[in-house]
Amino acid sequence: MLCELTGLQEKLYREQLAQAQHMILTSTGAEMLNKRRFAILQAITRLRQICCHPALVQPGADDEESAKLNALMELLDQLHDEGHKVLVFSQFVAMLKIIRDKLTGLNRPFHWLTGASQNRADIVRSFQEAPDPSVFLLSLKAGGSGLNLTAASYVILYDPWWNPAVENQAIDRAHRIGQTQPVMAYRLLAKNSIEEKIRHLQQQKSLLSSDVLGEENFARSLDQQDLEYLFDIGERRGDD
Repeated sequence: MLCELTGLQEKLYREQLAQAQHMILTSTGAEMLNKRRFAILQAITRLRQICCHPALVQPGADDEESAKLNALMELLDQLHDEGHKVLVFSQFVAMLKIIRDKLTGLNRPFHWLTGASQNRADIVRSFQEAPDPSVFLLSLKAGGSGLNLTAASYVILYDPWWNPAVENQAIDRAHRIGQTQPVMAYRLLAKNSIEEKIRHLQQQKSLLSSDVLGEENFARSLDQQDLEYLFDIGERRGDD
């Protein structure tokens, strides 16, 4: 599902993108680029956070509009009315908390699992056995493996992971032995953003599809051409 950024979210994205473009354009030579890998990774992460919600980068922006959050809540409303159980994954716990607050405000049942959760088995059992439709909010690291969540018939990846293999592991939580119904998976992507471009690069780089790589390895795999693509450098040069 493609979601178009507007308002403060779009403004923050454009500002951060301009800073990242300046950093890349002022980095000459492979050695200089390698020295800035960490800063480049930070810029990528910040852009991805803005795509999720302005509050992930700007304190006090919890009530600001988020295109992806709006799309998610509309989808959850529909699936709740149809009686479905849904898994919602994000790598940002802060984003899961925002979604949790929205569900609480609507008095919608939900379950919660992050790396800090102590009673994983009890939480999973409660979700599996709950008779009514509900939402299970999971951090991608905590819920990406080792869980059997066959009560869910829908999986929503709120933000794309660096490696599609990890995303597939998350989707497989619902598509396990004992599943009796089809499983539908949604990916939410900000339109014309770094999220779309990362997904395109993932599909190009077979290494990312075959190995479970983290963000640092992803950053190291990017060359100058990849970075110019991610940060719209070609478009900026065309404008200049």
